[in-house]
Amino acid sequence: MNDPVARPGSPLRPRVFAILLALVGGPRHGYGLMQALQTDPTERWLLGPATLYRTLKEMQDQGLITSAEGPDESGGPPRRYYRLTAAGRRAGAAEAARMVALASRWEQAVT
Repeated sequence: MNDPVARPGSPLRPRVFAILLALVGGPRHGYGLMQALQTDPTERWLLGPATLYRTLKEMQDQGLITSAEGPDESGGPPRRYYRLTAAGRRAGAAEAARMVALASRWEQAVT
């Protein structure tokens, strides 16, 4: 398993980075995350519930996110909301910087 907390600077799996990015704006419940990932205009992710929740569990185990139950906006039963941790913010920022550096190297190589 790719563990960015144990190995800082190692690349994140694309779906992990996409989830971190979806959580930058604030906490979301699992279904809300699936919707955000499916409607992202730059990269659509079609994660099924099993893959999403397995990835969320791994991310929690790595300390990238945390979760807590909270009220449903529509008045339904409580939902589990996921939010970034400080380690998740650092890992996301490091991955974004890594991608920028790779893109810069690409531009230099092809020009």
